[in-house]
This record gives sequence, C-alpha cells and structure tokens, in this order.
Amino acid sequence: MENALVIGASGGIGQALCKALAARGVSVTPLSRSRDGLDVTDEQSVETVLGGLDGPYDLVFVATGALEINGHAPEKALRQVSAPGFMEQFAVNAMGPALIMKHAARLLPRDRLAVFAALSARVGSIGDNRRGGWYAYRMAKAALNQFVHGAAIELARSHRQSICVALHPGTVETPLTAKYAGNHPTVTPDQAARHLLGVIDGLTPAETGLFFDWAGKRVEW
Repeated sequence: MENALVIGASGGIGQALCKALAARGVSVTPLSRSRDGLDVTDEQSVETVLGGLDGPYDLVFVATGALEINGHAPEKALRQVSAPGFMEQFAVNAMGPALIMKHAARLLPRDRLAVFAALSARVGSIGDNRRGGWYAYRMAKAALNQFVHGAAIELARSHRQSICVALHPGTVETPLTAKYAGNHPTVTPDQAARHLLGVIDGLTPAETGLFFDWAGKRVEW
C-alpha cells in the first residue's frame, strides 16, 4: 500500500488510522469536515472536495459516523422514534459513505489491489440483534452494509482486484461511545486502527462485499 485516503480524519478512529498508516510509510490524504469542509451529507461538498484529488489511492477508508445527532439519542423504546432522528442517522451513516463511494471510485486503481472500507457497527446486523432498540442507528448501519454489498458487485466489474467491505471496530474509546459503552470492553483508537488495518491486510478480492469485525471474523447480516 502506497497511498491512502481517510475520510473523517479528525475523529478518534480517523486520526488513529492516519497515524498508523503513516507509521507504515503510507502517504495519507486526510479529509474532514472541520479542516477541509467535507460534509458527507452534502453531495455538492463531496463532489467538490473529492473532485480536487487525483489519486490513485490503494485504500479509501470512510471513518465517519455518528451515534447521537442533534440531541437524537439512540431510542430505548418505540415511543422515542422520530422522523428527524431517522433522517439524520441515514444521512450520516448510510448516505454519507455511499456518496463518498460514488465520487471516490474513480480514485481507486484498476490494475492492482484496491480497498474501499467503511466503518459499520455490529448493532447493524439483523441476525445479531437480540435486544431491540436503537432503531435509527441500527437501520442506518444495516443500510450501509447493504450498500457496501451492492457496491462491491458493481465495483468488481471495472476493478477486478477490488475489495469493498464494512468493518466493525469494536467499542472504541471516543466521544461517540463514551455515554453508551457501559460494561462493554473498550479499546483505544490506536488499538482499533491497528486491528482494522490488520483485517484489511488479510482480505482478498474473494471477500469483497462482506462485513467483518475488528478480529477479522465475518459478521452476519
């Protein structure tokens, strides 16, 4: 891997990924809303910012995501479901990565291994859902997983060595999870970044379109 593009580089996991990639000698292009004005929920912003890049990038990693948006916390009961909460979750956690893929696909090389990875969450797994609740966040992540699976099929037609995956980083010690980690074991952003890159290292094009956790285990849909 020589060049990597990290979207959401100002977040906890994004910063750690940039640091870990740089330590490997990879040339990293970090992009974020706070520094570069990249709003993943605004297609014009995505097109403008990514349109200024030449690539190619061996890795495009979408490290964006949000659990609580504009005061809309994860729902504990049906009565807490709201249209604004749903719209904001889907905009950030599903539509955002999809727009990045739309405008970043041209930046992936066609003549060698190329990886597009997006942060997902195990709670987006329908088969693994045994507690209910967290409706909007779960649904947005499930939608992201479906997008990754479909995009992988299309991308493979033009980029035969491509790998397009959703990745669950575990419960990471970031502001996003601070209020909700509870008794779940957590890892630091640096540990999460090392784990995620380790998973990517072990993937092959035959595994494109799938969903993996931080240990490289496939997560059921």
